[in-house]
Amino acid sequence: MYSHASESFIKQAREIPEPELQKFYSKLLKLLQGKDFGHETLDSLQRLYLILSVNKYTKLLPPELQKKLLSLLSSPVEQLQVLSSAVLRETLPLSGQELSYNQENISQLNSHAESKADLSSLCTLLLRGLEGRPSEGPSPSLMLTLPIINTILTHSPDCLTEDQVTLLSKKLVDWLRYASIVQGGGASSGGFFTGPRSRQPVPIAELDGTVSGDFFTVLCVGQGFTEDQWMNVYSFSMLRHWLLTYHSVSSGNLMSDADDRSEVDGSVVSMVSATSSSSRLLPPKERLREKAFQYCQRLIEQSDRKAHKRTDTELQKACLVEAVCILDCVCVEDASLVYRTFPCIKALFGRLSSDLSFARVLIPIAQFYLNHGEMAAVDCDGVWMLVFGRYPGELFNDPFLAHEFLRFLRLNLDSVQLRVPQYIRSFPNLLKFLAWDSPAVVDDFVDLLPSLVTPGTAVELLHSLLDLPCLTATLVLQLRFFHMLKQNSQEHVFKSLSDQICDTIDRLSTLHELLAEAADWPRVVHCAQVVPVLLHIYFHRVGDTQVNPKSRSAAVFHPRSRGSLFFPSLFVCRVFSCHLLRLCKRRPSLVVDQSHELLEFAGATANVYSKEEIFTHVVWVLGEYLSVSCDSRCSVSLITSCFEALEAVLFEITSSAPSPGNICPAPKVITTLMSALAKLASRSHDLIPRVSLFLSKLRTAARSGSVAWCADEEDLVSVVTRGEELWSLLKAPGVAQSVLTPPAHINAPQWHRDTNVASPLQLRALTSLTHSQ
Repeated sequence: MYSHASESFIKQAREIPEPELQKFYSKLLKLLQGKDFGHETLDSLQRLYLILSVNKYTKLLPPELQKKLLSLLSSPVEQLQVLSSAVLRETLPLSGQELSYNQENISQLNSHAESKADLSSLCTLLLRGLEGRPSEGPSPSLMLTLPIINTILTHSPDCLTEDQVTLLSKKLVDWLRYASIVQGGGASSGGFFTGPRSRQPVPIAELDGTVSGDFFTVLCVGQGFTEDQWMNVYSFSMLRHWLLTYHSVSSGNLMSDADDRSEVDGSVVSMVSATSSSSRLLPPKERLREKAFQYCQRLIEQSDRKAHKRTDTELQKACLVEAVCILDCVCVEDASLVYRTFPCIKALFGRLSSDLSFARVLIPIAQFYLNHGEMAAVDCDGVWMLVFGRYPGELFNDPFLAHEFLRFLRLNLDSVQLRVPQYIRSFPNLLKFLAWDSPAVVDDFVDLLPSLVTPGTAVELLHSLLDLPCLTATLVLQLRFFHMLKQNSQEHVFKSLSDQICDTIDRLSTLHELLAEAADWPRVVHCAQVVPVLLHIYFHRVGDTQVNPKSRSAAVFHPRSRGSLFFPSLFVCRVFSCHLLRLCKRRPSLVVDQSHELLEFAGATANVYSKEEIFTHVVWVLGEYLSVSCDSRCSVSLITSCFEALEAVLFEITSSAPSPGNICPAPKVITTLMSALAKLASRSHDLIPRVSLFLSKLRTAARSGSVAWCADEEDLVSVVTRGEELWSLLKAPGVAQSVLTPPAHINAPQWHRDTNVASPLQLRALTSLTHSQ
């Protein structure tokens, strides 16, 4: 995001030691005590601002330095005013320090107050300077007033009284709507004989160079700006914050609008945009809302002009974003404005929808449609198809768009789920944001992922999460392909990838081979690291009762048949293992529903060595829940087929040494297999002789000496001991079934509540004896 030089400056500012910082304060104070402030002073002030803005520790300035900075607010040098104001705002509020306020010392505009009362007093002082009506416009320090007030309101939005809110609302109306429409800074019309006396006022211009025919806005240009024009710019910059903070403040019983300066303002106002006298009779809050509406309408009209400079084009986009957001605010406050605003917003969408460079403007437009589209009864499908389709699909690598778009979804998740059917269906496109920049957006998807899990998307979404690193590699190759078309190797890869379109899961291994070189790319590695986190969230949502059982079982068990992953699967296997046990405990019938997939996985001997943890859990759930007591559909033939599959695996891993490259199976795997076989045999007594014979041979083989499938003697003793316990139980089939497959009331006993046994009676008798006198 930052250049190397900028990152270096920021790092130095963050790591500056305290002694060096104090030395820097002393040097700056010495510079400020001089009469002439040169380049070194400005550079030092900029460095001070950087140090304060990037550090989060308590920002205390030496009192002498603070006084000098306060005095600079009245300096005739604009750069000194701006820098001192910015530095002081960074130290607001300053705890433990109180400064006196007085009307004579207006330089203490940015005094740092700790309590609400102090902040209110400071706001009173600042706003008192706005009540004056100097003939030549605001005082030199007035342009610094609004930024400081805005900073104070951020810390304490309730520090203004109702009258003060009214006063500032009226001043904002003046600055927004009635600023001068001639250029400032001594603009001249040109000519050889032009002198100071012959200079005529030059009107402001539009970004395309034409003379402006309407009131001044932030998109007007000239050789210089007057102070009221600067106040216009500052007012627009804080307008949305002001509306959001004070939209609920009552305007009743306040001072009349009769003495508003805009009633008798002497500036030239165009007849086209002049409002009717009825708008001047509105209360201050409603009047500010009306003027904000007119201002934003004018900005939207100005944004359609072809700017001469690229920076002005970016300014148009930024102003469009702010204008649409402000229009949304005023429509939320006053629903009657919706019908006046929608034609303009609809026309703006139609003008920008085909230009991807205006993508950031579409987010506030989408917000406007979401908030007011239903009320205005307009068709919003075109907006949703573009916002949820083309933009994330093609602009996934735009970090600003990703942040704004995901923030929009998080703030409006309930409304989006209710009113935007394209949201759920667009999850493959949304996942591109996650695949491209996982560390930056993972927090957003932690909040959004549960809303994407539905009966129709559960299985596909899980496969998409498992293949997310594949998507990352594909996106990287896609961008490289577009930038380097002449590289034959990449063309070959993309041709092979394109041949995969519409293929099934059977060719995943081929895709992984094509992307093998990308496995250690930083983006792919970062993406693989967040997959287990997202899988945990996904399975918690799948376990919710709102997802139907069929989708739940398919999502949990089908991925075991995938065979491979593009990235190391250890953590993923742990996630599956954890949630497999949790879901089967909640719904034991899942084991019967997905018995074919479970048996296919548990019957593969290779999984004993490559996927030990999840293999152990699958075997355990088969032995634990494949029972008539859990599901009436569990037949003898199903129990027998499961028994034979597990028996074959257990016999294979205990009859010979592991193949080269594999270590001996863990004792936990062997004991789990033995326990599962014993449980199944206790439910179908015809299988008891087979498992008893195996356990007997296992004990004999262990006593004869070391075995090839177990390298540790203690592990071998544990396996044999468990085998003897199961063998003893199976000698009494009735007892074995009660112990290995206990009824539900045995697993969760509540004998203290059972009135048919003697324990409750005895407890009540003992209780009465201990409490009797």
